[in-house]
Amino acid sequence: MGELSIKLPDVGEGVAEAELVEWHVTQGQLVREDDILVAVMTDKATVEIPAPADGKVLALGGAIGDSLAVGAELIRLEVEGEGNAVAAAKAEPKPTAAELAAAKPAAEPGPKPAAPKEPLPPPGRTARAGGAPRAEGQRPLAAPTVRKRARDAGVDLRQVPGTGPAGRITQADLDAYFRQGPGAPSRAGRAADTSVRDIKVVGLRRRIAAKMALSKRTIPHYSIVEEVDVSALEDLRASMNAGKREDRPRLTILPFLMRALVKAAARHPEVNALYDDEAEVIHQHGGLHIGIATQTDAGLMVPVIHHAEALDIWECAAELSRVSEAARNGQANRDELTGSTVTITSLGPLGAIATTPVINHPEVAIVGVNKIAVRPVWDGAAFQPRKIMNISCSFDHRVVDGWNAAQFVNTLKRLLEMPAMIFVED
Repeated sequence: MGELSIKLPDVGEGVAEAELVEWHVTQGQLVREDDILVAVMTDKATVEIPAPADGKVLALGGAIGDSLAVGAELIRLEVEGEGNAVAAAKAEPKPTAAELAAAKPAAEPGPKPAAPKEPLPPPGRTARAGGAPRAEGQRPLAAPTVRKRARDAGVDLRQVPGTGPAGRITQADLDAYFRQGPGAPSRAGRAADTSVRDIKVVGLRRRIAAKMALSKRTIPHYSIVEEVDVSALEDLRASMNAGKREDRPRLTILPFLMRALVKAAARHPEVNALYDDEAEVIHQHGGLHIGIATQTDAGLMVPVIHHAEALDIWECAAELSRVSEAARNGQANRDELTGSTVTITSLGPLGAIATTPVINHPEVAIVGVNKIAVRPVWDGAAFQPRKIMNISCSFDHRVVDGWNAAQFVNTLKRLLEMPAMIFVED
């Protein structure tokens, strides 16, 4: 048998390292060729690494959340043949009976050696009847919070089996003891929950955290919140949905906002830009590439609708549905997740009255959509029920002055309140 050392491959152009985000195997597991061993994440994509041969997992190259350089050992397998790695040192031969006898010291008078320790019961089971789960005098291992909880409940930790490393007693072990052990906590009333769940920040969540920190650290944000009467827009949307062809997607408010954003960005090009912090250069784009902030099971992703200026409202709706679904299913490719110049964020019906969205670095503007609510609006003679929605827009003050931002928001407001203007060619 030999050992096969599998190195982290070059998973993308210009990528020097990758983060371990999911192990699909454990040490000692048998794997077949092409079985997925591990998933690694770069700044650009998540890549699954398959096994190049049948074998047995001898060692893993790191823990979830660790970053490995390209070329570093990712995993080591025991395989048929010589492999490509130096085999581990051979185990020393066991001594013969004669060698053991010669090495054994002469017996001396004194107390008999202690009996072997009883093994700990498996997780979820109580100590064996009539005896403690550890030898007399052996101090139980437990965190201070576990000790305090046991002390408050009047429990002797020496009687509690531990399932953690080296027999350490965990909160779960205490729970199992209370359920099945010889006694339960005698305190009446509600018990305090002292558990703490530690969640390591890895993978997409780590990248979201880093991106948000970068945005807030480098971009001087300011936000403008404007009230928009979308009663006419909602009537138009309902009418278009009622008369649409079967092959067309259902219209939400976002395709209307996308088309309004196309017209507003053409009139106020300073918001459709990227700011290069290091070069101190503003890249002002002619085409509008709209990022759609999308909540997925893995976390917040921003799929991109490229060249929204070339799409009609039905095409905007279809592309919106396609890229959002691809992001939620983890099927979005690199091009579909990069290249945005302005981002739209919406919490849908869960949205608040107003929000202060964080700019998607290195963009200079973001448009936030808040929930629609029926509110009384004074028309000069009486209060009328109108459908009102607030838009919350944030800007990079290094690039977009307050006056220009206010004009941009006012343009969006007029287009959304008079939705027919969205369809008029300039």
